[in-house]
Amino acid sequence: MSAHFRPLMLLALVAVTAAAVGTAVAPAESVNLAAKSITPAGVGGVKVGRHYTTLRRLHLVGKIRRGCELGGPRTRSAALRRPLKGSVNFTLNSPRRVTDITVTGGATARGVGIGGTTAQIKAAYPKAKVDHGTDKTFGVTLVRVPKDGGGKLSFAVDTKTKKVTVIGIPSIAFCE
Repeated sequence: MSAHFRPLMLLALVAVTAAAVGTAVAPAESVNLAAKSITPAGVGGVKVGRHYTTLRRLHLVGKIRRGCELGGPRTRSAALRRPLKGSVNFTLNSPRRVTDITVTGGATARGVGIGGTTAQIKAAYPKAKVDHGTDKTFGVTLVRVPKDGGGKLSFAVDTKTKKVTVIGIPSIAFCE
């Protein structure tokens, strides 16, 4: 083999190796970004009742901050970390524990996620109850899943688009 072809062979070998490594890494990344499963206990590793410090140490939530002003000066919340989208509310006293979880993306409940419909919710949770009491005030219809129906979960369905915009565990905390 001539000296002129060796650098080209080496470059080709590096390119093939890089491509092989790239394809081996890509599936692992997609697994981490897969939709999490919502249950009445929580979503992913974020469970109702868990301590903020534990969730923070596991990189499941962001930094704790003030919560809804309507709840008073001691309310606290934190953003969910990727691949989840949403927030977590905590108890008023220390140690801070999860009281409710608001999911706006990255997870599904029995296959129903953000963008789902009331019909899909009713198919997944036959005992779900539709509540139109928030239609005018908040622009969403609440679909509540009772404990004996696979919940406690709540879905907010936009009154205009008829699509799920928020999933709450065990309920949706309104702050507006």
